Amino acid sequence: MPKQWRFAPHDQGTVSRLAKEMSCSALLAQVLAARGIESKDHAHQLYATKMTDLHEPTLLPGISEAADRVVSAIKSKRRITIYGDYDVDGVTATSILWHCFKLAGATVDYYIPCRIDEGYGLNLEAIRTLHEEDPNRLVITVDCGICSLAEAALAKELGLELIITDHHTMVDDLPVAATNVHPRLPGSEYPFPDLCGAGVAFKLAWAVCQLLGDGTKASPRMREYLKSAVGLAAIGTVADVVPLVGENRILVRYGLATVVENSMLGLSMLMKVAGLHDQKEMSAEDIGFGIAPRINAAGRLGQARLAVELLTTENKQRAAQLADYMDQLNKDRQKVERKIFKEAKQQVEENLEWLEAGALVLASEEWHPGVIGIVASRMAERFERPAVMLALNSESGTGQGSGRSFHGFDLHAGLTACSEHLETFGGHKAAAGMRIKQENIDDFRKALGQYALEQSSSETAEPELSVDAEISLHDLTHRAVKELDWLGPFGAQHQRPKFSASKVELVEPPKKMGGGDRHLSLRVRDGSKVLRAVAFGKGDWADEMKDEIHGPFSICFTTNMNRYRGYETVELKLIDWQPSAKTAAAAAT
Repeated sequence: MPKQWRFAPHDQGTVSRLAKEMSCSALLAQVLAARGIESKDHAHQLYATKMTDLHEPTLLPGISEAADRVVSAIKSKRRITIYGDYDVDGVTATSILWHCFKLAGATVDYYIPCRIDEGYGLNLEAIRTLHEEDPNRLVITVDCGICSLAEAALAKELGLELIITDHHTMVDDLPVAATNVHPRLPGSEYPFPDLCGAGVAFKLAWAVCQLLGDGTKASPRMREYLKSAVGLAAIGTVADVVPLVGENRILVRYGLATVVENSMLGLSMLMKVAGLHDQKEMSAEDIGFGIAPRINAAGRLGQARLAVELLTTENKQRAAQLADYMDQLNKDRQKVERKIFKEAKQQVEENLEWLEAGALVLASEEWHPGVIGIVASRMAERFERPAVMLALNSESGTGQGSGRSFHGFDLHAGLTACSEHLETFGGHKAAAGMRIKQENIDDFRKALGQYALEQSSSETAEPELSVDAEISLHDLTHRAVKELDWLGPFGAQHQRPKFSASKVELVEPPKKMGGGDRHLSLRVRDGSKVLRAVAFGKGDWADEMKDEIHGPFSICFTTNMNRYRGYETVELKLIDWQPSAKTAAAAAT
């Protein structure tokens, strides 16, 4: 479906005043004006951040009682077990608490369920096993548990002390844990509801450090730990695609600096295999495309415990081995992903009537349950609608699924509306997981597709691109592009500035690149200015461009600095392209 480009209106007087007040380029001033900023003070109010702007952890519902219970367990020499999720958010949250408790002198271990064999979150068998091994232990969940009503009830019945920390969407009832820690508990007045699991874990670690100090301030040793833990919280925050505003923005901005300057041993090794160890600056995109996929690969392929071991080990040789292994797992994951994506597209091509619905539901016995979430995201983008992928198990007669949203659709609400067809489900607006009986798949496909159609409207059905400014490639100087980083970090609900340029020309035929020719590389010219552009996941554009572009055309893109062997060059990330005449018509509407 062709996208409509919507150009932000500009008041040239505001742009000129901002450029003068802030001593910045017209490029940055245009973006600020496009986003409603009218003065230097207004800009600093929105974009300048301080660690002291983080809310006190005691404001987070349930956290004071949780911290008291943790400190009591440490002083009583009881074992503390961190029960984490297998994705990046869960792995980093587990590692944050492990380091905290270890420094405090606790006996601490962790339990990460196998994604393939156990599925998401707490499970009854794990609760029984943990109780049998040590009935006196304290179990703390991170990034899971808020919907685990039966599991929490079993823990209470067995006498196993359970603290739940989570951030996912809740059901009507809360688990009967010793205490629940969640930014959106009923009656909560916590100022920022969008923390991820690692953010909640960081707040608990902070509260524990305060108790172990003088009650309000951590000891110098624990303060140093908290500074390094911000880096892990930043990785979890970026990877979980929560809104990069408010506290999340603060955690990521300062966490990125920590990752560069004060990484823990295992993270340093992971940065090395990702080719990021020599960078003086780190971006959220470096986390999202370099570090997070390697951590995620371990969880997706059933070995998340190794990811936690990497982030907690103090053995340099072991850290190097684990980093190399996770890099290989990521390569294996990419091969599996390409195969599933190809098969999923083929299913749609063979069932074109599915495109009349508002959502896609695809299923196969050949698909790896740990990889389908990534493919669901690619399918949602490719076919511009929410997508659910189901990995079927013929022996159990069930399907394990993962879904991704598109264009603001509330996926969790969609699953709730169709819950009569599901065994279990959980997640949030953008991403969710579910389990379903195979005989219910057709009914679920129809129900979700119909619900998605009903939620769409004439205003939202057609994808739009909001463009901050139409510019010339000559405006993209090294200094101007670097200045845009002041607005960062960029991510969900705070995107990199989008620009358009009209009447650019191809310098040479576009090329496919990457495994499976998945990506696109091209060079474009605006007069004497030539820049490289890449489009990730858009390798098929190469053939379309060769057929349709026979002269000047328009592009929509974001910018970044490509750092390679000590050199920095301006590079474009291509988002969309179209004939110049079409762009002009859109701008006039």
